[in-house]
Amino acid sequence: MKYRTLGKNLTVSAVGLGCMGFSHAYGAPADKNEMTELLARAVDFGCTFFDTAEAYGTPDNPHDNEELVGAALKPYRDKIVIGTKFGISFDETSTETNKPVIADSRPEVIKKSVEGSLKRLQTDYIDIYWQHRQDPNVPVEEVAGVMHRLIDEGKILSWGLSEVGEEIIRRAHKICPVTAIQNRYSMMYRNYEKLFPVLDELNIGLVAFSPLANGFLSGAYDKNSKFEAGTDYRSVMPQFTAEALDKNQSLLDLLDELAAQKNATKAQISLAWMIGKNTPIVPIPGTRKISRLKENLGAADVNLSTDEIKALDAALDKLTLSKVYDGTKVNSR
Repeated sequence: MKYRTLGKNLTVSAVGLGCMGFSHAYGAPADKNEMTELLARAVDFGCTFFDTAEAYGTPDNPHDNEELVGAALKPYRDKIVIGTKFGISFDETSTETNKPVIADSRPEVIKKSVEGSLKRLQTDYIDIYWQHRQDPNVPVEEVAGVMHRLIDEGKILSWGLSEVGEEIIRRAHKICPVTAIQNRYSMMYRNYEKLFPVLDELNIGLVAFSPLANGFLSGAYDKNSKFEAGTDYRSVMPQFTAEALDKNQSLLDLLDELAAQKNATKAQISLAWMIGKNTPIVPIPGTRKISRLKENLGAADVNLSTDEIKALDAALDKLTLSKVYDGTKVNSR
C-alpha cells in the first residue's frame, strides 16, 4: 500500500474505504459479522482510512454505521484514521428512495453530534470531522469556529467540508485550516476539477467519494442487473438505466483497453487515474465484498504516467456520457 498526506499532516492509505454501503443506500443492511470481517481484512491489506457518518443508518437505527465501524475497528484504533460527519439527518417523511436531507449545523447540534460519534465509534478522538453538507442558516465561519474549539479540546484532530466550492473553502480555511474536502469525483463526474488549483494553493487534500460512479465504472453491471426498490439508490440512478448503459459503453471500452495493458481491472484504472494526479486525491470506494475490497485497494499499485493520465483526460473530454447521479437534495430545517 502507498500512502498520501492530506493537508498538513493527515497521512492515510492511498485508497480508503467508504463504509456507508454497509448500512445505507445499497439495499438492506449487510450482515454485521461479515462486515466486521471485511473491515479487519481491510486493515490486513494496508488500508488505514475509514469513512463513516452519524447519518448512515436505517429508520430503526439511524446511527448503525458508526456503531458497526467503531466496534469492528476498535482493536486497530492506534493504526488507523477514522473520519465521520455531522450536520444532516434524513427526511424520513419522504417516500422517495433517495430521501432529502435536512441540514443542521448549529453549534449546539454539533457539540451533541461529536459526543455521540465519539461514543459510538468507541474512541477518544476523531481523526477528521466532516461537515456533511452546508447549512444555509449557519455561516461556515461559525462552524469553523466550533471546529477550532473541538481541535483545542482534543476531540477531533482535523476537519473538512463535503460537497463545497471555492468560496466556502476559502471562508472556512481563514478561521480554522481545512485539512481536506470530500467531494463527489469520478471519470463520470469531473465538475470539481476546477478546484484543484485552489486546493493546491491552500494545501488541502481531496477525498473522492463515489469514485467509481456508484460502482458503474467497475463494469460489473448490465441490463439484467437488479437493485432493491426503495432501499437501493442505484435503482433510481441515471447511469444504470438501459439507455445509459449503451451510451456509456465507450467509456467502459476505454477502461478495458488500458486495463489490459496494465494487467489491471477497469475499477483499478479508474482509481489509479485520480491517485496519480498532482493534487493529493484519496478515493474511498465502498464495497461489501472482500474480493472487490482487495481489487480496489490494489489500485494503489497500478502506476499511470503523467502522459497516460493526460491522455485519459483528453479521451474523457471527447466522450458523450449519460447523466450520472449527482447527490441528495438538501433541505433547510
